[in-house]
Amino acid sequence: MEIYIKLFEVLFPVFFVIGIGYYLGKKNPKIDTTFITNFAANVGTPAMIIYALNPLNTSFDTFKNYFGYYLIAIGGFIIIGLIFLTILNTKDIIRELPPFVMPNTGNMGLPICLFAYGSEGLGVAAAISALIILCHFTLGVFLADRRFSLDVILRSPPFYAIIISVILLYNEIKLPTFVENTTFLLMYATIFLILMSLGIALTRLKVFSFNKALFSSVGRVILGPLVGYLLIVYFELEGFAAGALLIQCSMPSAILTYLVGSIYSPKKIVDNIASMIVVSTLMSFITVPLVVFFALKYFN
Repeated sequence: MEIYIKLFEVLFPVFFVIGIGYYLGKKNPKIDTTFITNFAANVGTPAMIIYALNPLNTSFDTFKNYFGYYLIAIGGFIIIGLIFLTILNTKDIIRELPPFVMPNTGNMGLPICLFAYGSEGLGVAAAISALIILCHFTLGVFLADRRFSLDVILRSPPFYAIIISVILLYNEIKLPTFVENTTFLLMYATIFLILMSLGIALTRLKVFSFNKALFSSVGRVILGPLVGYLLIVYFELEGFAAGALLIQCSMPSAILTYLVGSIYSPKKIVDNIASMIVVSTLMSFITVPLVVFFALKYFN
């Protein structure tokens, strides 16, 4: 019974805040989320990275190891995406790969790992999210635009936050108390806002091809955690860090893949990406609780 209570405690806050966003989006379809997007990209996400990736929450070795493990997982996601999109006879496989490759490790993954495993789980989850953030502005742009742009990542505040955090971790430099307190507040504010914006986004993104989106979403939210589990078994990982890795592999497609696609890809591709984001997110309301239950039971 205790594990079910823990599962409820972990998931209820996340799904409840998403529900608030969904309610607000339905009540006011014209609600402007530009502020949330700008705040999260320029202030909230950098603060979250700096707070989560500090020596109090994790170590440089843990960061390095799980950054590497998830890099291997991304390779697995790419293979899954290529297989699924080939089966679907997709004409532009490259541009439709991002929602397979880049899960929502920030909006959903970070708070779930935090509530499941505390600050240590947050540190591992943040190491993984740091990699996904880098992928969005490098691999994601490359796949959507079919060319690499260094300017995009150089103009990204989270990129510099990751560099600062790695330096702090490597040298085991503790954050000054005022910085720790400030980034702590900004992190929780950001978690609330981006979860709420996820709920709002679910009222706006449309499903243009349900069958295709459903089939693709299986590759994201069902085979995704399978990749994570194979990594855990192969590298003999255990404890909260293995659980955080498994949870992060189970996340649905990231909304940022839609935003990047909107800038660089044709509308038909963007519509397919939006469809997969909606369906995979809705499916995750069933699959993520199962994965979190498994993680709490066997990796604690």
